[in-house]
Amino acid sequence: MKARNLALLLTAALVVYLVLLADRAVQLLRTGTGVGIALGVAVFVLPVLGAWMVVATWRSGVRIQRLARRLDEEGGLPDVSDLPRRPSGRVDRAAADAWFEDRRAELEAHPDDWRYWYRLAYAYDVAGDRRRARATMRKALDLEAAEHQH
Repeated sequence: MKARNLALLLTAALVVYLVLLADRAVQLLRTGTGVGIALGVAVFVLPVLGAWMVVATWRSGVRIQRLARRLDEEGGLPDVSDLPRRPSGRVDRAAADAWFEDRRAELEAHPDDWRYWYRLAYAYDVAGDRRRARATMRKALDLEAAEHQH
């Protein structure tokens, strides 16, 4: 819940910034000069892109949270509480790598099951590879969505 509250606070701050930026774009458009209009249009693109990114990020987060709840209800939510940790609180690298290999082996046995893609995405995150974690989680989301369509 703490992470969600922080995300809400940061989103609210970003929305305020985007509104102020959009206001600045409108002011530039109202100048009526060619340069002002061109700058206004260019500046207005930023809040539009920012709003799209906020919506896409929250949508993805809600979908991932739904998968986590579903996996938890099924008793398959990954648990790393028993893995050794560094003083920073992060999972020890060697332990994270070994845990990752176990998740990868699970996925190889169940390549079409979103649950194992979710678990592998979590393993990537624990190992510190956020880029691959996001890509793998997208695959889990796609597989789960396809499962719902059938």
